[in-house]
Amino acid sequence: MVYKKAIRDKIPEIIRDSGYSCNIKKLEDAEFLKELDKKLDEEIAEYKENGTVEELVDVIEIIQRISELRGVSAKHFQGIRDDKVKKRGAFKENLFLIDTSKD
Repeated sequence: MVYKKAIRDKIPEIIRDSGYSCNIKKLEDAEFLKELDKKLDEEIAEYKENGTVEELVDVIEIIQRISELRGVSAKHFQGIRDDKVKKRGAFKENLFLIDTSKD
C-alpha cells in the first residue's frame, strides 16, 4: 500500500511489529513542514468527520511540530497564545456573532 505522508515517529516500529515492512525517508525540515501542512488538513478533516478527542490530539501534535519547525518553542507558543487570549479573549463563553452595525 502506498501512503506518501508524514507519520509519527513510532509508526515504522508499529508496522514492523505487526509483521509488515515499510520504506521511510527522513525529510529535511523545510520539506517536512510542507508535508505537515498536508497532514494538518488530513487530521482536521478526520476530526470534523468523527469529532473524537484522539483526532484533536493529532491536530495539536502537528501544530506543535509546525511551530517548532518555524522556530517557536512550546513555551514561546504558549506565550503568544496567552497574549492573544489577553487581548482578544478565548472561546469559553460560546459567543456567536450575528451581525454588526454602525452606531
